[in-house]
Amino acid sequence: MIPRAALFLGLAGLLPFLWDVATVLSPTLAALGLGWFGPRFVGPYVGLAYGTVILAFMSGVLWGFAVQARANAGLFYALSVIPALWAFFLVGGGPVQATYCLAVGFVGLLGLDWFFASQGLTPPWWMSLRVLLTTIVVASLLVTVLI
Repeated sequence: MIPRAALFLGLAGLLPFLWDVATVLSPTLAALGLGWFGPRFVGPYVGLAYGTVILAFMSGVLWGFAVQARANAGLFYALSVIPALWAFFLVGGGPVQATYCLAVGFVGLLGLDWFFASQGLTPPWWMSLRVLLTTIVVASLLVTVLI
């Protein structure tokens, strides 16, 4: 069972992605967001900026799991930096390409999560949380480029 705090904070972390979708689907919300927060915080731009930050953050989480590795620690440290490097080098080139790259980055991150979990480096509930969050993040990102 996912601890309540982890679930609540994980779901709260989806709010910028959901706001991205909401402002893409609703011109009224986009106009309100533009007036309240400025152009960086509406539409695909909020999803791209926040998604890039989250991929880098998740590298840090994986690094924390790598610390527990008794064997092949170097491999786990190296794997843990991939999401941050992915975001740094591949999330660019315009909003559509960047969004696709970000979505692929989150799917790849889920693969890394699974690998770390399969090696016993994560809490037992980790994959339940990560599958839930990743599904919503990737769906949100794809909605913004497919609409």
